[in-house]
Amino acid sequence: MTLETKPLAEITHDAFRALSREIGIVNTIRFINQFTTGHGNYTQERKELFAEMTLTDMISSIKKKNRKK
Repeated sequence: MTLETKPLAEITHDAFRALSREIGIVNTIRFINQFTTGHGNYTQERKELFAEMTLTDMISSIKKKNRKK
């Protein structure tokens, strides 16, 4: 048996087609999104976002949002 090596771009294209055919485009996108990396520095952004909040403030905010549901 002879195995031909395909270019990675072609393998990716074939995989997307196969997944879309088998599980649908929406579920394919959801599946692929598991493997994409984010951007930015989450740790630094979190420090800046919550710099002025105490733990009590955060808990109160969560409880308030949960009551609205």
